[in-house]
Amino acid sequence: MRGQVLGVDTRTGVGIVTGDDGRRYSFTPTDWAHRGEPAVGMYVDFETSDNRALTMFPVPGMPSAQTAPAPAVPDNDRNKYVAAALAFFLGTLGVHRFYLGRTGTGIAMVVLTLSVAGLLVSVPWAFIDMIRYLVMPDREFATRYARAG
Repeated sequence: MRGQVLGVDTRTGVGIVTGDDGRRYSFTPTDWAHRGEPAVGMYVDFETSDNRALTMFPVPGMPSAQTAPAPAVPDNDRNKYVAAALAFFLGTLGVHRFYLGRTGTGIAMVVLTLSVAGLLVSVPWAFIDMIRYLVMPDREFATRYARAG
């Protein structure tokens, strides 16, 4: 019989497959007779015994598991490379923070920079911000620094 894998527990390998006859059959990892692992949406050929699917194989030429497309990166008018450049060149003045809409911490960096001892804090702070922006995934940056409203 042929059918489609409906679900697989990734911890135990136990799963459910629906057959062409409309019935559901359970299977265990020992029932999978092919290298690799079954995946949700995979078309399979199998033998049945009561409510069990036995000797399961993927059907050649049939589409494998369908994966949902990755969600689009949220719209953002701010650029992480611009923010990183501002942090590198003008970071002690908090310009990158103002650019990203973080006015409170931008003001804090300006105040720190005005004191000599504050430079010991604002210089590493700006450098760390620059590194964070560069390594942060685009999706996370866009979500975190999206303009409100």
